[in-house]
Amino acid sequence: MCGIWALFGSDECLSVQCLSAMKIAHRGPDAFRFENVNGFTNCCFGFHRLAVVDQLYGMQPIRVKKFPYLWLCYNGEIYNFKQLQKQFGFEYQTLVDGEVILHLYNRGGIEQTASMLDGVFAFILLDTANRKVFLARDTYGVRPLFKVLTDDGFLGVCSEAKGLINLKHSTSLCSKVEPFLPGHYEVLDLKPSGKVASVELVKFHSCKDEPLHVACDTVEALPSGFDLETVKGNIRILFENAVRKRLMAHRRIGCLLSGGLDSSLVAAVLLKLMKEININYPLQTFAIGMENSPDLLAARKVAAHIGSEHHEVILNTEEGIQAIEEVIFSLETYDITTIRASIGMYLVSKYIQKKTDSVVIFSGEGSDELTQGYIYFHKAPSPEEAAEESERLLKELYLFDVLRADRTTAAHGLELRVPFLDHRFTSYYLSLPAELRIPKNGIEKYLLRLSFEDSNLLPKEILWRPKEAFSDGIASVKKSWFSILQDYIDQQVDDVLLEKAAEKYPFNPPKTKESYYYRQIFEKHYSGRSSWLPHYWMPKWVKATDPSARTLKHYKSATQE
Repeated sequence: MCGIWALFGSDECLSVQCLSAMKIAHRGPDAFRFENVNGFTNCCFGFHRLAVVDQLYGMQPIRVKKFPYLWLCYNGEIYNFKQLQKQFGFEYQTLVDGEVILHLYNRGGIEQTASMLDGVFAFILLDTANRKVFLARDTYGVRPLFKVLTDDGFLGVCSEAKGLINLKHSTSLCSKVEPFLPGHYEVLDLKPSGKVASVELVKFHSCKDEPLHVACDTVEALPSGFDLETVKGNIRILFENAVRKRLMAHRRIGCLLSGGLDSSLVAAVLLKLMKEININYPLQTFAIGMENSPDLLAARKVAAHIGSEHHEVILNTEEGIQAIEEVIFSLETYDITTIRASIGMYLVSKYIQKKTDSVVIFSGEGSDELTQGYIYFHKAPSPEEAAEESERLLKELYLFDVLRADRTTAAHGLELRVPFLDHRFTSYYLSLPAELRIPKNGIEKYLLRLSFEDSNLLPKEILWRPKEAFSDGIASVKKSWFSILQDYIDQQVDDVLLEKAAEKYPFNPPKTKESYYYRQIFEKHYSGRSSWLPHYWMPKWVKATDPSARTLKHYKSATQE
């Protein structure tokens, strides 16, 4: 996890512009570099480093003797860089996994490069010999990327939008900052003036398609067919492989553990594999919640079962409320459910940074979208519509859960790893018949749970624990976190303000005081940027006015039994 920033064709003094690069310093607390591009005085790169691999030669932009005309700034981890080296005979100059991007590009161009990378990434690649700039982002947008491109060819690129919004330009303030789409690459021509012109934006991978890099995966061909035993075996093999490849790190590994199915599976498989490869320190697991909250109690059980060094962070109401503004500033969104869930994750990340030496943090993001884990999937009209909804959620992860997971951890200099969003694992799961993937017997994620039933990785009551929204699981049973937030906000927002909300905020107008409160804070820091959120996250097929699982009938009946 790092912070990348680059400008091409700046009319303003670069020493002034580079102050914007410091807005993302939290993403790379270990080192910073600012470098001009030879021959293009108005082009530059900025890089904030979190040193996870190759402590000596890991600074960026990466340049190697073999390709003196290539400049690379990237944020991410490429898990198959050694396999690609073996397959194509690449000669690396460093131990940096991202160096493979230079070799792939030289061998087969940008399309093959983006398609063959097994990992999470956002990168800026400059080819001065051919006068090209390339931008690319991984399939699910696990690593963030924003850009601004003016009509006269000034380009700014950054890991977070906050590094671009205050850039100055002769024609205007740079107002069209937008997220770069996941699963895409863009080709831009670099003019002698340093300005650029977009040539094409290409989608190189869809979540349903088996990725090209499967050809050089460590797991070879899987048994075919959709009989249940074969499917369960394949799910276990691919998930374990997803965790194994993410063990690549020279810094201490830890794991978020809410006690729900997803984070518990990640933690259990992670600990098992760490023992297998003789990592000689205990796995630290981290849970947050109010005293005796469902998450804390469940996480305690899991930690005892798997034998991790477990840490509990007790959330008090005042601390959570005080964190709201800094959380919204970090997130760059005003989505209700994202903010609620982010407060706990932000505070537990803060604890990890201050009290431990864990830096590479595993988490369970992506499972709910992939395996149909949200409560409202029980209401899906058909398996086919449930499958379509699952794909829609995966495509929008970069706006919601993946955004939350990246920003809350990156704000505290941590690197996130999310095995449920492994390209091969997700494409296999999505290839299964729609009927196999739906909730069964009133239980969501039925197939995933069934696949690990005989593994003894987790206690049965955890393996079959019903879904809890993260923002609800951290609260007490009697009063959910979202209702605690609402009680506080009711005192902060006047009824008259809410009545006129649609006039003040015509795009995505707030419908509740809570939503209005978050929007006010967002506009304070990112005025006029409401289009970053196309729509609020809300459940489908139900008449819901609030995104919390606790407002849904299925949840109420389950907790009242």
